[in-house]
Amino acid sequence: MSQAPGPETSLLGEASLTASRLHGRLLAAHDRMARASGLTAARWQILETVAERPRTVSDTARHLGTRRQSVQRIADALVDAGLAEYLPNPAHSRARLLSPTEEGHEALRGPAPERTRMARALLAELGEEELRHTLARMEALSEAVARWERR
Repeated sequence: MSQAPGPETSLLGEASLTASRLHGRLLAAHDRMARASGLTAARWQILETVAERPRTVSDTARHLGTRRQSVQRIADALVDAGLAEYLPNPAHSRARLLSPTEEGHEALRGPAPERTRMARALLAELGEEELRHTLARMEALSEAVARWERR
């Protein structure tokens, strides 16, 4: 006989729904910002990730917490559009590194002013301490879910 869901199940559901809503709203905002540079939020996110340092598709997927196949599809589209390129990987001959081209770096600069305006507005509304606390709690929840998945 199974137990009825308790308040912890409802709390997990609320956390999941809130995270999903936030993710959807951020993606919509990033899509609007990125559109001026001919990017989507997903392309922008991957380009920005590999602009930090060239990464393999698998490393990029792990960094973003998503599936390798999804990143591979977008990475190939970025390469086809001339916004990124595959570079040799000295650590692994078959797993090439994805890196933005000069056009990719230029595309990343396009949404920056609007992103700065958004960040300043959120900071003014919520305050730096609240934003840092929220980020720390979101990261702690993310790590706890990852630990649960590995068990």
